[in-house]
Amino acid sequence: MIYALFLIWVAVSSSSAQQFYDPSGCSSDTSNQGSRYTCDSAQQPCRTFLVYRANQHFGHQNLLNISALFQVESDELLELNNIASPLETLKRGREVLVPINCSCSGEYFQSSLSYIVSERTSFPEIACGVFEGLLKSLTLLQDNPSQGTDVETGVKLDVPLRCACPGGFARFNGVKYLVTYPILEGDRITPLSMKFSIAPEDLLAANHLEPKSTVYPNTTVLVPLKSDPVMNLNVPDSPPPTPGFLPTITVEKTKNTKLRKLYIAGSVVGFFLIVVALLACGFYVKAVKKWKGERLQSFTDRNSVLSCSTARSSPRSGQTGRSSTNSCLSPDLLAGIKFSLYNYGIEDIKRATNDFNEDTNKIGEQVYKGLIDNESVMIKQMRFEDTRQVIDMHSKINHVNIVSLHGVCYGENDFAWSYLIFELPTNGCLRNCLSNQANRLSWRRRTQIAFDVATILHYLHYCIFPSYAHMSVNSRNIYVTSKWRAKLANIGSTVAISASTMNDKVVTVNGLVAPQNPMNEAASVKVDVFAFGVVLLELISGKEAAQGTFLKDSIRFLGGGANEGGCFEQLRSFIDPCLKNEYLIAEALCLAILAKACIEDDPLRRPSMDDILKVLGRMV
Repeated sequence: MIYALFLIWVAVSSSSAQQFYDPSGCSSDTSNQGSRYTCDSAQQPCRTFLVYRANQHFGHQNLLNISALFQVESDELLELNNIASPLETLKRGREVLVPINCSCSGEYFQSSLSYIVSERTSFPEIACGVFEGLLKSLTLLQDNPSQGTDVETGVKLDVPLRCACPGGFARFNGVKYLVTYPILEGDRITPLSMKFSIAPEDLLAANHLEPKSTVYPNTTVLVPLKSDPVMNLNVPDSPPPTPGFLPTITVEKTKNTKLRKLYIAGSVVGFFLIVVALLACGFYVKAVKKWKGERLQSFTDRNSVLSCSTARSSPRSGQTGRSSTNSCLSPDLLAGIKFSLYNYGIEDIKRATNDFNEDTNKIGEQVYKGLIDNESVMIKQMRFEDTRQVIDMHSKINHVNIVSLHGVCYGENDFAWSYLIFELPTNGCLRNCLSNQANRLSWRRRTQIAFDVATILHYLHYCIFPSYAHMSVNSRNIYVTSKWRAKLANIGSTVAISASTMNDKVVTVNGLVAPQNPMNEAASVKVDVFAFGVVLLELISGKEAAQGTFLKDSIRFLGGGANEGGCFEQLRSFIDPCLKNEYLIAEALCLAILAKACIEDDPLRRPSMDDILKVLGRMV
C-alpha cells in the first residue's frame, strides 16, 4: 500500500515538475502550452539563472549594461562568468549567466523586471530583441494592456521573464536549478547538454520533449542542473542538419515535341539576352573607369606642386617654406576625397543632451555634452555658414591629436541653429585636469601633453596649404584622452582662421596681449606660438591664464638678475605645488625657458613650432 502511494506521488510530482516546450517563436501572437511555465500557489520562490547573449545593437555589450538591464549587481556577474572587468567589451553573442529571483504569480512562474523604453519601439522588438526571446511579445502585451501597438519613449513596462523552480520530484532527484536558455539558429539538444555537462535525456525530460524532437530559434528550454551552473563555452555550435534526399518519382517522358521546341527556343533567346547584358555592363564599367581616371589625373596635375614639408626658412627672412614637386602625395589631393559624416536629426540631439539641459549637460558657450549610441560626445551649436566652414576644414585634415568630427545636424533652414557632433575625450579639457586636486596630473603626463599640442600645431603650420593658424589655443580647447594624450579642439571655427587673412597689430591670447607686426603668413602663426607658451606656463604652474599677466610676471626671474640658487628657488615656488618633488628641476627649467621664449613681445623672436618640437622631443 505504501509503495503504491509512493508511485502515485512520484507520478504526480514528476508530471508537475516537467514543463512543456513551446515551439512557436517569440513574436508569435498565439499562446500555447509552454508559452509560460506553470506553477501552483504552494510552490515557493527560488533563486535560479537565465542565459543572455552580449548584444551591441541594443547597447548590452558589457557586464555593466547587462547588470543594469536585469537589475543585478555587476560584481555578481563578474564572479559567475569569470570576466575581468564590468566594462570589458564582450564578443558579440558571448553567453552570460544572469542570476534571477523566480516566483509563482497566479498560475505561472515569472521573474519580474521593470524596463524604461529609451526610444519609440514595439513589443516584439523589446521581447525578442532587447530580451532575446526570454519572454513572448504576447506575454509582454498581456502584462502591459494599457499600451498600444507602439511603445513611446519613457514608458515603464512590467517584464515577466520566463523562469521555473524545480518541483517536488525534481528536487527529490537532485535538481537544484532550472536555467532558462534562449535557443538560436543551429542550437541542438546534444551540444546544449554538453555545454552544461548534463545528459541529453535529462534535458529532454525537463521540457517534455521526445528523443528526436526539434527545437526552434526564438524559443526557450529549461536546463536542469544538480549543482551551480558552469557553462563550457568551448562547445562548438551545432552544424545545421544534413538535408535528406527527396524520394525520386518516375515520370513518364513527354512526347509533346512542340513544347520541347518551345523550351529550346526560349533558352536560346534567354542566353542571348544575358550575353548582351554582360557586354553592355562591361562597356559601361570601362567607360566609367576611363572618365574617373581622366578626372583624377587632371586633379593630380593641378595639385602636384602642393605637399607637406617641414622644411621652412627662418621667419626672420620673410620667406615661408613650400613643398617640392618631388613629394609623394599632396594633402590637397587627399582633401578632394569625400568627407563622410553621420547625419543626425534634432530629436537625436535633444535626447543626447536631455533637451539641452544647462545644469547637467552644458559644458561651455553653446557647447553641450551627451551620449549617442552609448558614446560620450560633445555637441556644438552654431550658425549654418559656420558649420560648413568647420566641416570643410575637417575634410582637409586628419591627425590623431585633433578632436574628431563625428556628425552633423542641420537646421530646418539657413537661419536655424545647426549642430556639430564631436568626440568627447574621457578626461575632459586640460583646464579641468589641472584643477582636479583629487587626481593630479603628473609631470610626465604634462610633458607628454605639451609634446602632443606642439605636434598638432606643427602639423597645422607646416603640413597643410595654406598654413593654418588656430588662433584659439588654450587649456579649455585642449582635451585629454583616457590614455592622457592631448587633442586640440575648435578647428575651423570663426575664431581659428587662415594664417593669411589676419592684419591686426595686437592680439589678446588667454588674457595676455601678444603684440604683432602687420600680419603676413609667417607672423600670424606666431600667435599660436604665443598661446602655446601660455599653455606651457599653465602646465608648469597649474594656474589658469585668465589671471591676466600674473603668469608672465612670475617668470621674469629667468631674464637674469638672480643668482643660480635664487633662480631655482623662484622656479620651485612657481611650479604647481601638487607635483611636490616628483619632477626633474632641469626639465622644469627647460620648459620654463621655452615658455618664456614663446611669449616674447616681438613675434620674430619667438621660436617656430619646428624648433619647439625638437626641444620637447628630448623630454618625452
